[in-house]
Amino acid sequence: MAREILVLNGANLNLLGTREPEVYGADTLDDIVDELSRIAADSSYDVRAVQSNHEGELVDALHDAARRETAGVVLNPGAYTHTSIALRDAISGTGLAVVETHLSNVHARESFRQTSLISAVCLGVVVGFGRTSYRLALDALISHLDD
Repeated sequence: MAREILVLNGANLNLLGTREPEVYGADTLDDIVDELSRIAADSSYDVRAVQSNHEGELVDALHDAARRETAGVVLNPGAYTHTSIALRDAISGTGLAVVETHLSNVHARESFRQTSLISAVCLGVVVGFGRTSYRLALDALISHLDD
């Protein structure tokens, strides 16, 4: 199995650092990915990051990860969390180890954000800790992979 972890980000996450910093924080997606790359390297994993605002490209990235025998995925699907059966099916169909993560506590926000179509097919979910959510998700994924 490859020692690569995919960090996959969905719609609008390219706007991190400028989009509603009171909700999502001031860090950019590049800031977060750089930190995850350093942390993963300490455990001998490489991080490959993909961000897209297009649902099909996220599905394609999961299919590609499976073909590449990627070890696992840290996934922030953004708004697709609440709407995408296609992402759910891609996770199930590929059999990839996926940890869902969100910067904000989606359970404390609007009611439509409180339902995830993705969670049930993921190893686990980390929400509400800002940038730290990604670190916790990565740590949990690496612990799972190394067990």
